[in-house]
Amino acid sequence: MSKLNELISELCPDGVEYVSIGDVVKYEQPTKYIVNSTEYNDDFFTPVLTAGQSFILGYTSETEGIYNASKDNPVIIFDDFTGAFKWVDFPFKVKSSAMKILTADESKIMIRYVFHVMGRIGFVSNEHKRLWISTYSVIKIPFPPIEIQSEIVRILDNFTELTAELTAELTAEFTARQKQYEYYRDKMLACNKEIPMVKIKDIATEMYRGTGIKRDQITPDGVPCVRYGEIYTTYNIWFDKCVSHTQIEYVSSPKYFEHGDILFAITGESVEDIAKSVAYVGIEKCLAGGDIVVMKHKQNPKYLSYVLSTYDARQQKSKGKIKSKVVHSNVSAIANIEIPLPSLEIQERYVNVLDNFESICSDFNIGLPAEIKLRKKQYEFYRDALLTFAETGNMLLTDRQTDRQTDRQTDRQTDISVIRLIQYVFGYAILPMGDLFDFRNGLSKGKEFFGNGIPFIKYTDVYNNRFLRESDITALVECTAAEITKLGVHRGDVFFTRTSETAEDVGWSSVMLDDMEACVFNGFTIKATPKTNYLLPEYCAFCFVTRDFRKYVANHCAFTTRASLTGKTIAEYQLAFPSIEKQQEIVDVLNKFHVLCNDISSGLPAEIEARQKQYEYYRDKLLSF
Repeated sequence: MSKLNELISELCPDGVEYVSIGDVVKYEQPTKYIVNSTEYNDDFFTPVLTAGQSFILGYTSETEGIYNASKDNPVIIFDDFTGAFKWVDFPFKVKSSAMKILTADESKIMIRYVFHVMGRIGFVSNEHKRLWISTYSVIKIPFPPIEIQSEIVRILDNFTELTAELTAELTAEFTARQKQYEYYRDKMLACNKEIPMVKIKDIATEMYRGTGIKRDQITPDGVPCVRYGEIYTTYNIWFDKCVSHTQIEYVSSPKYFEHGDILFAITGESVEDIAKSVAYVGIEKCLAGGDIVVMKHKQNPKYLSYVLSTYDARQQKSKGKIKSKVVHSNVSAIANIEIPLPSLEIQERYVNVLDNFESICSDFNIGLPAEIKLRKKQYEFYRDALLTFAETGNMLLTDRQTDRQTDRQTDRQTDISVIRLIQYVFGYAILPMGDLFDFRNGLSKGKEFFGNGIPFIKYTDVYNNRFLRESDITALVECTAAEITKLGVHRGDVFFTRTSETAEDVGWSSVMLDDMEACVFNGFTIKATPKTNYLLPEYCAFCFVTRDFRKYVANHCAFTTRASLTGKTIAEYQLAFPSIEKQQEIVDVLNKFHVLCNDISSGLPAEIEARQKQYEYYRDKLLSF
């Protein structure tokens, strides 16, 4: 029984009292904490808050009228018109009076508990009115003893922290992948003495500026168009469809671009990003907005876009530019950018490689918010389960055993998603064996128990076979029901020899490919039982006889009078494994080699016997006088 279950059984076995949230939470109008000036600056220290999605609107230099929230004195800010809320544990000011600052008597109810409960309420308002007094404060919430509140807060805060850590890790991983991509891209496209260098003006057949298209001239349909800001915010290396449209009558002197053209944004907010370029590979004829330079050419458009995004090209674009609120470039500056220009055939090869790499990075970027969303749903599941109390007089509604099972399923599904994502990015995932298997030593019994009973996997069965089938197991042993339950054998179990005369002979493996109704294994082997479905049993049969694994075993096994290996040692081995689909491909290939080798070994004696008989026939013929 968990600590939470114990507390519930002890302190509220008959249910939990429900109270109106306004009866246990105090509120304060934020009037005296409203900021006087909206001239925010990141160099200032005091954040200006809103309870909505923006949360921190900016930072103010004002020193009066600050609400001194802290880790020891946290509050909840509540948007009185939308019902949105935020947790705040640092000093702050507010933008307007359209909120409430919520606190609580911590001896009765924890404000952090209230925060989690409010997340479960899921309040949505369709009316424009102040909500706290009239509507929200009368909502009833479970009001368990403070000890139960504390344990619920501990559990949910842990999930919140883990989600934040995962978000940071995935964001860092994406950044690292992006940097790795840029590194290899720049390496591939760097100056090479075998590749001629040319200036843009030497390969451009035409270069011209677009015509201004105002924001209020964008329409739901009409002629497709690109405004210069979209090159920075919407498009990456290439695109085939415009996100914006306008009406032709809005443009006094229209400038068009077509398939293959390169677009440069010649106005921007930073020196580093000025003259960002993108290739258009669509089929429609589109309008180029103002502050865009269109370049026509006869090269591979994607190649040009890739090479113009390299570090060397960006350095040329920014050369001589001054950092200010708005940075400008021009046709002449772009025309003098120098790039390597291989043949069209080689350009195509570059594009094929870089498109694949770009796709991987993009997919990872797509997967990042999806994974974060999944973690958020997991937190919400736990929160709702933990806060599902019955009112006084009734039983607790949540079946804790079912919850734990659901938790494990949720975790497992999440883990599978992460593993698949990593396998897609890297080609394989790496996990310690302890995350993939549980380890157990086998059965040791006296001689009198052998010869009758259930099938028994011997040491030599493991040592001599990479695959184990039910038909391979010939020994029998008498066992109790408890021993069968504890040491049972199933498909996917991997057996390792745990002792031998030499380090070279310890740790050899065999994989069970059949499900057996009742079978146990010997005490001189270790059984590794799969904890996941990440590995095919047939794949395991091959990956634990690799040179890398054999070297690990030889270097880490213990040796006194005999070499010995433990499950703990195997559990620390870092196993790299591809997707299930790739594992199956590998198994199919290796199985063919395995069969071929077996056929040769079995066929060779037959061939020798046939040759011997042929020799004897001719011998006897020749010696028959």
